[in-house]
Amino acid sequence: MTNPSSKPNSFRLDGKVAAITGAASGIGRAIALRFAENGASVNVIDRNEQDARKVTLEIVAAGGSATAFPCDVTDFAAVKSVFEKLAAAGPLNILVNSAGVSNVGKLETTTEEDFERIFRVNVKGTFLCMKAAVEVMKPSGGAILNLASIAGSAGIPDRFAYSMSKGAVIAMTLSVAQDYLRYKIRCNCVSPARIHTPFVDDYLRKNYPGREAEMFGALSKAQPIGRMGEPEEVAAVALFLCSDEASFVTGADYPLDGGFFNLR
Repeated sequence: MTNPSSKPNSFRLDGKVAAITGAASGIGRAIALRFAENGASVNVIDRNEQDARKVTLEIVAAGGSATAFPCDVTDFAAVKSVFEKLAAAGPLNILVNSAGVSNVGKLETTTEEDFERIFRVNVKGTFLCMKAAVEVMKPSGGAILNLASIAGSAGIPDRFAYSMSKGAVIAMTLSVAQDYLRYKIRCNCVSPARIHTPFVDDYLRKNYPGREAEMFGALSKAQPIGRMGEPEEVAAVALFLCSDEASFVTGADYPLDGGFFNLR
């Protein structure tokens, strides 16, 4: 009997085309690099055109295939244009919605502008990209992966608007998974706990000048496992969920939380 784990193509994405939003930095960048390393042709979608092109050059320099698409995911005309270009080039096998913004604040300190900004990027942006992608994927199937958060299903202090948006991402994931089963489109999401991204460093510099190292340690120890996650660890889970090895997985909210839910 063949051991499945010994197959040389395990978690490979050879021949697959992936579109990754928010891929110019942080978790999105890590996913783009990991997918390219494993054979995918990667479309780097981000509103920051300069950084998106840097990621594509990094991938190409390492022997991979990548194209940059500047795009504001909150603008459906722009999103539709990008996915029409992708469709013209051939099948789209994978969509990863990693574009997102964060916000610190509880109900009383969240402004209407903050709430609308978070909703526009995290919820509307995910909705628009999935809406455009499923039209391309319906003929041949595919995998959609959304970046949610433990904040979407657990009470996190001072994350009112952000939690709202990630709860919506989880709900949208389940709906799309249900509605597109017959088209062989799988839809899952990953819910990370605190991940060490540039947002964390910027937040500490802005709010705790001179105490960055101290507060970084405190935030790290707040995770049961004793540290923050790394973008590359999210990318590893994303690779599995978007590979054929996960062909039996859909409608899942995959926790990547360092023990947050079960070990507190």
